[in-house]
Amino acid sequence: MLPEYFKKELGLKYTENFLLISGPCVVESRSIAFKTCETLKKITDKLRIPFIYKSSYAKANRTSADSFRSIGMDKALDILSDIKREFNVPILTDIHSEIEAGIVAEVVDVLRIPAFLCRQTELLEAAGETGKVVNIKKGQFMAPEDMKYQTEKISAVGNKKIMLTERGSTFGYNNLVVDMRSIVIMKKIGYPVIFDATHSVQMPSKDSGVSGGNPEFIAPLARAAAGVGVDGFFIETHPNPAKAFSDAKSMMKLSRMQRLLEQINSINKLARSFKPIV
Repeated sequence: MLPEYFKKELGLKYTENFLLISGPCVVESRSIAFKTCETLKKITDKLRIPFIYKSSYAKANRTSADSFRSIGMDKALDILSDIKREFNVPILTDIHSEIEAGIVAEVVDVLRIPAFLCRQTELLEAAGETGKVVNIKKGQFMAPEDMKYQTEKISAVGNKKIMLTERGSTFGYNNLVVDMRSIVIMKKIGYPVIFDATHSVQMPSKDSGVSGGNPEFIAPLARAAAGVGVDGFFIETHPNPAKAFSDAKSMMKLSRMQRLLEQINSINKLARSFKPIV
């Protein structure tokens, strides 16, 4: 069961189920955004899954200066605003500086703190001070236990509407590995824990300054996280990942999302039926 504010403030239904946060990595165009959200909304309504649409208005963390970053902040936020109005879904996007927090909070419902910025105290405080739900991604370099201190930076300004996200840990160069114990450990901090099934399969900066990935592992890792008892999933998806402007090699193809969510749904129901072994 998700906390009450998911229903009261975000207007989500089906909060007894796991949460889905999904959409393309970055806002590319109105047509792709609308097609993706429309498809995901139909699937999640059918499967009774609470759904938050996500897309970055800008990608500040790029390996190469040549990589795509944004179609423009104003244009991207306008598209996200239109998505929210057209489909009646809450919106999540990431912020990269304190000044962005207030601007972006006027449009979206959930502010995400990127993994590489998860220790930035002033950024966390600024996000918390907006009063919005704040989703902190665990850095690839962070121990799950240490995420407790990051949540305290937000709760200290009076905001306890917090989610944590597991997205894999650095495993040598250009690789990540997922330690499912992190989900169990972070749940003990007292906030919902989300599993990022797509960034977890990234191979950072692997392909000549562009991140590679192993999308064939998205479904197995998502199924594993469902078995562990995660509260929700972050899954980036695109109608044609090969042509995506960002994270082309680690997104789930939109046409495969329903099958994946059906599998996760089945495992989630079984996992939640188990009594703790103590």
